[in-house]
Amino acid sequence: MDAEARAQVEDYLRALAGERRLSPHTLRGYRRDLAACAAFCDEQGVARWEQLTEHHVRSLLAAGHRRGLGGRSLQRRLAALRGLLDHLVRQGRLPANAARGVRAPRARRPLPRTLDVDQAAALMEVPGDGPLAVRDRAMLELMYSSGLRLAELVGLDLARLDLEEGMVEVTGKGAKDRRLPVGRKAREALASWLAVRAGLAAADEPAVFVGRHGRRLSARGVQARLRYWSRRLGLEVPVHPHMLRHSFASHLLESSGDLRAVQELLGHADIGTTQIYTHLDFQHLARVYDQAHPRARRRR
Repeated sequence: MDAEARAQVEDYLRALAGERRLSPHTLRGYRRDLAACAAFCDEQGVARWEQLTEHHVRSLLAAGHRRGLGGRSLQRRLAALRGLLDHLVRQGRLPANAARGVRAPRARRPLPRTLDVDQAAALMEVPGDGPLAVRDRAMLELMYSSGLRLAELVGLDLARLDLEEGMVEVTGKGAKDRRLPVGRKAREALASWLAVRAGLAAADEPAVFVGRHGRRLSARGVQARLRYWSRRLGLEVPVHPHMLRHSFASHLLESSGDLRAVQELLGHADIGTTQIYTHLDFQHLARVYDQAHPRARRRR
């Protein structure tokens, strides 16, 4: 593609960073997908975005499929291209978006893995009274109590935690803030951690959770501690931070049946994203049925 077309991609990425405040990781994904679209256009002799047709877009997806891309990857690539072309339409550089009438193949959506209630309770039983054990107990309790994303946990500052009220305020995807309740066990664990935090944290560090050197704990640090404790406590599955969020959502939906409330607590913009937990709940009910119903049980 020519220099102007590539400059338009950079202008779009700057707009995403400034207006939608997307994370660097998400922006890198957009850049990769748009680079793949530009490379395909080069192969097809398309030098400018206004030369792109619906036929080209369909061929782009077909070529990706032949190269082994799954449905989700193709959907993401199409969404990046649609976004760019919409941006150019709004600027008056294109009369219409050639990707608007094209649909990517549906992706098979794997169900998230969760801990059962007993496994989650076992993971909270972090032994020891040292500052790192106290910190880790507080982190695990808070993630499971409030369904925090990993980025929300490591980005949490002291000023946004109110133990007296039992609330925490986090900034989620799209820079959207939400207030979440903090359960009794999590408040107790957090109070124990805050009592010893000053002995570990740098004086000017605002983060709730800090590492050995007194600065904000990294996402990789949290992941490593979860792996450590899941092995140490004898859990049969490798635990990652998002598994605690999935477990929070699944257990809450199983008990309450209130999908809208779970959507709000998770900070999902689309309830369709939350509905995946209804499939998990149905799986649980199906297992109970298979084990209990006289006409469902297998003969031994």
